Amino acid sequence: MQIPHDAAVLVCDGEKLLWLRNEGDADYPNLEVEGKRKEDNPPDRELTANRRGRVQESAGHGRSAYEETDFHQLAEDRFAADAAEMLKSRALKNEYEKLIVVAPPRTLGEMRKHYHVEVEQRLIGEVDKELTGHPLDEIEKIIKAS
Repeated sequence: MQIPHDAAVLVCDGEKLLWLRNEGDADYPNLEVEGKRKEDNPPDRELTANRRGRVQESAGHGRSAYEETDFHQLAEDRFAADAAEMLKSRALKNEYEKLIVVAPPRTLGEMRKHYHVEVEQRLIGEVDKELTGHPLDEIEKIIKAS
């Protein structure tokens, strides 16, 4: 996939976000960091204090546990929704004309639920990979190979 000059590239997962801009051209991209955000999201075991609740079946002798809420995943989903809101805000301010979003499949799916029409019109590509921990030159290569 080509990364046009001045295209915005959002690289995120459920906890980290990088806002990049291609200062190079489509043949020789040069991604520069314009912004970043990190949210502390501890594992679910650190967020829950109690065991799951249990229920006695009305008929028979069985007991079962309620499904446990995954607070870690809820926080990641909220982060993805916030990232989509940031994309909307920047699109409405005309801060970018072309956009590429790079995120793991689950995060990408959650973001898509919240894309504004202005974001969708500017979106030129998506890469469903986890790249927040990669150096910029590797991100450039992986996007170009996609």
